[in-house]
Amino acid sequence: MCGIVGYVGENSASPILIDGLKKLEYRGYDSAGIAVSENGKTDVVKTKGRIKNLEEKLEEVGGLSGTVGIGHTRWATHGAPTDVNAHPHKGGNGRITLVHNGIIENYIELKTMLQKGGYVFVSETDTEVLAHLFDYYYKGDLLDAMVNVMKTVRGSYAVAILADDKPGTIIAARKDSPLIVGLGDGENFLASDIPAVLKYTRDCYLLEDNQIAVLTKDNVTLYDTDKNVVKKDVYHVTWDVEAAEKCGYEHFMQKEIAEQPKAIHDTLSPRIKDGRVSIPELTLTDEEIKNIGKIHIVACGSAWHVGMTAKYIFEDMARIPCETDLASEFRYRDPIIKKGDICIVISQSGETADTLAALREAKSKGAKVISIVNVVASTIARESDDVIYTMAGPEIAVATTKAFSAQLAVVYLLALRFSKAVGLLPEKREKELTKELMCLPSQIEDLLNLTDELKTLAHKYVSSDDVFFIGRGLDYAISLEGSLKLKEISYIHSEAYAAGELKHGTISLIEEGTPVFAVATQDKLFEKTLGNIKEVKARGASVIALVTDKHASVSEFADEVIRVPSTDGNFLPSLNVIPLQIFAYYMAVLRGCDVDKPRNLAKSVTVE
Repeated sequence: MCGIVGYVGENSASPILIDGLKKLEYRGYDSAGIAVSENGKTDVVKTKGRIKNLEEKLEEVGGLSGTVGIGHTRWATHGAPTDVNAHPHKGGNGRITLVHNGIIENYIELKTMLQKGGYVFVSETDTEVLAHLFDYYYKGDLLDAMVNVMKTVRGSYAVAILADDKPGTIIAARKDSPLIVGLGDGENFLASDIPAVLKYTRDCYLLEDNQIAVLTKDNVTLYDTDKNVVKKDVYHVTWDVEAAEKCGYEHFMQKEIAEQPKAIHDTLSPRIKDGRVSIPELTLTDEEIKNIGKIHIVACGSAWHVGMTAKYIFEDMARIPCETDLASEFRYRDPIIKKGDICIVISQSGETADTLAALREAKSKGAKVISIVNVVASTIARESDDVIYTMAGPEIAVATTKAFSAQLAVVYLLALRFSKAVGLLPEKREKELTKELMCLPSQIEDLLNLTDELKTLAHKYVSSDDVFFIGRGLDYAISLEGSLKLKEISYIHSEAYAAGELKHGTISLIEEGTPVFAVATQDKLFEKTLGNIKEVKARGASVIALVTDKHASVSEFADEVIRVPSTDGNFLPSLNVIPLQIFAYYMAVLRGCDVDKPRNLAKSVTVE
């Protein structure tokens, strides 16, 4: 969450900073600001609200001139979203200007220490502590001061700092919060993510934890916390800038829903050869897979729903015990991990704080860690034993769609690989299933043609106060995702329940006209779920049934029926989720919500 940008060069910094911040809006924020230095003086303009509010304020003050600056979009944690709490913050007598992503855990004790030393605080943020602390340590050497700050604070951070007496220089550092350096000709850039600099350069340094960068217009030097110079390979961005643009779509989410066939195809096709699954990134041998005691899956949000789906699929296809945990719970419950266990961590950004902590917990207990990640060279990817990249490309909308689908595709590949290793997947069956997998992109293309039907459905239910989702088995896992999509972007109260649990209390919530999505695509469980449909229908619910094209008997019991193509039952989640995403999208659009940037949410959650 939050976004940092920086620029040092020969061009006016202000428009470059604003442009970069706009490219980071997807990360979620509620205030924004920039600082620009010129002639040994750094001016700051910041405001609560959106970047357009910042642009209006800049216009009011006549803009900021200078060729070096830093900018920030803040997602409030310590202190409300106000002008005063917005970044950048000043340190000491104003000679230090700082922006920060993350959380400083020991800020209270540091603030007390600094106040005793005469420092005066004007905001409620933990970030202002960093600005004053840097000033406290700063004796003319930026690197010395940064190292001392990093050794003093506890928490997660990416920081960028200007000092009035070091014109033309930005110093930055990271720990558990992403930061990249864009390399230009006579100019250099700083950002939380690649889209912010892609307009200007394709060459970057991807900073690792406890690394420091010193930027001038002609040079970038990287250091560790012992002040040793660090040599890094330049990462060259290969995806097109248009991948991070809307390309004619009204919203990024709409574009990313439409990109799912390609994301799934690109994730599957390099790993299926002549009808056989081949995952070169996976170093586990057949013998090691046979000896897996338990698979631990950890993730957050939608990635956790992928993990829920994976549990059903791994246990069905490979008969290996599997446990799925919320990363925020796993890291604190002292999980029991035994020799031979593996841990699969799932994260779009590869920077999710709770998931990263869970990964480290699993490794400390001896588990081999396999990550499913979308962002190359992200922290989770670097710290995993094996990493399997999803090929979704940049995902900008806060609500995930194509990354979710690409993660599911990796789960299918792993399930087939595990099943084959334990002797449960004959070659003929493997070829049949890989053929089914490679049909998913075209089947999803067909489902994207349901747009008008789902938009009409959204019109019908747009005024609903509550929407419920029910399903069993894999259908329950996808019901969780459908419900999350709806509530996170439309702000409608929505819950998903295992259909068999209705009679244990939940059914009391069903009133006349309450919309209930019933996902009923699993053949073995169809009749059971049909019984649950009858139960809610008898209590006045308006039932929208999501079934396959061979489940004709549901029509007489449901008010609306959405049909998906038939495929192997374990692969149906990839088809079922598409109508639920489209429905949620149109519900949000019709309610006038900010689809790509839902309130209070951030794309990359890099704090607990």
